[in-house]
Amino acid sequence: MKLILGITGGIAAYKAPELVRRLRQRGHEVRCVLTANGARLVAADALAAVSSQPVLTTMWPDDGAMPHIDVARWADGLVVAPLTADAAARFAHGFADDLLSTLLLAFEPDKTVWLCPAMNTVMWNKAVVQANLGTLRDHGYRILGPVAGELACGETGIGAMLAPELIAEAIG
Repeated sequence: MKLILGITGGIAAYKAPELVRRLRQRGHEVRCVLTANGARLVAADALAAVSSQPVLTTMWPDDGAMPHIDVARWADGLVVAPLTADAAARFAHGFADDLLSTLLLAFEPDKTVWLCPAMNTVMWNKAVVQANLGTLRDHGYRILGPVAGELACGETGIGAMLAPELIAEAIG
């Protein structure tokens, strides 16, 4: 399967290279879309090395291409890991001002989208976050996780991104 891995700006972005590796072990071809905030937490060069593909970061490449359309047509599925509260809100309400959000809107409805939330427990428990996730579920997106565990902030609770091997297993 041809997969797009969208990486947003949650600290769990550091797990993205391992997720790419796990997906490729299962025979998937993976292309990464890295948001500006995601790029603060994981290097594009690391993602390019493990995916053997250039990392996409902009809607405005120098060659005049339309990556949000081209990559959406190329892919069979889209995985967003981590899915931050911000990304969930933007996706739920159709915001489209970066490559990942426009790509999601350009994605055909018969293709599968997996979203892997990761955030602090207090954020996860907010009614607005849960409402946004409900909207995303209503759109047919599959939510994988989060799980309870130790969070980057040092607290323990629900909000940890599902382990890369479990995400890869769920995708198949």
